[in-house]
Amino acid sequence: MLQRALAEINVFKDPNVLVGFEKADDAGVYRLDDQNALVQTVDFFTPVVDDPFIYGQIAAANSLSDVYAMGGIPRFALSIVCFPADKLAAEVLHEILRGGSEKMHEAQVAVIGGHSVRDPEIKFGYCVSGLVNPQKIYSNSAAKPGDALLLTKPLGTGIITTGIKFEKTSDEIAQEAIEWMLKLNAKARDRMENFPIHSVTDVTGYGLIGHAYEMAHGSGTTMIFRANEVPVMRGAEKLAKQGMLPGGIESNRGYVGQSIVWNGVSSLRQQIMLDPQTSGGLLISLPEEEAKRLAVELEAEGFLGQQIGCVSAFKETHIRVES
Repeated sequence: MLQRALAEINVFKDPNVLVGFEKADDAGVYRLDDQNALVQTVDFFTPVVDDPFIYGQIAAANSLSDVYAMGGIPRFALSIVCFPADKLAAEVLHEILRGGSEKMHEAQVAVIGGHSVRDPEIKFGYCVSGLVNPQKIYSNSAAKPGDALLLTKPLGTGIITTGIKFEKTSDEIAQEAIEWMLKLNAKARDRMENFPIHSVTDVTGYGLIGHAYEMAHGSGTTMIFRANEVPVMRGAEKLAKQGMLPGGIESNRGYVGQSIVWNGVSSLRQQIMLDPQTSGGLLISLPEEEAKRLAVELEAEGFLGQQIGCVSAFKETHIRVES
């Protein structure tokens, strides 16, 4: 729908815009000078957990992720709040903002203002601005045939948070998922600096498959995944079998459309790979010979360095998933 809405809109062409929305990249990039460019993104969403403080933290981590995915360092942020002031106590809003502020403090990002509106449904997030060297931008459209594909966090947050909503997720499973969602992608970004990274995207609302499709389409390549090697959060498969499936799974399937071939992949594994993520990991495309070394460095920072597939020259379809 958004692609149709944006079609044929007359956008001012500024030569300093290095990354716009043409290839569905994670953030926009605007050149300030030869050494510095501004990276900017905005993200906000409804609660995914019951605790307002944790929700605020997750929303902040999720908002920061797009800047890290571009290779940038976030510097300041503006908050975005929608809140039903006539239905919920001010203490709830305070805890959401406190959670967001603490996560931004951890990331050393200054919150310099924001905007709030009354709304029947809570929504919270940030517009984040950061800096990146114009020569070191990680786009989602530069993967090359022969690259390995690494994933830094396991999948399953959409399914697990749906289970939380319907009181089907155990406290232990929920806590593990929350810990992954709270983990900033900052140190993964730092580790990538020393490698010849070709392309990066963070895995969020479109799921692994949706974001991989954008990367493959933008790069003019085919991405081949090994479904059984994709890491999954504990408890996610059981909850999926119980029907705890967010609506975004089928929306993401429709988004990719005919640009994917599932070769012997179970419907359960398809659902997990299409599951919309919140504050998910990074999907990294880099030369095969460098992948193992980067994986070791990512694991040293508490991330996964799971190689889940590879990039090939385009052949018939942008995504192939093998069992």
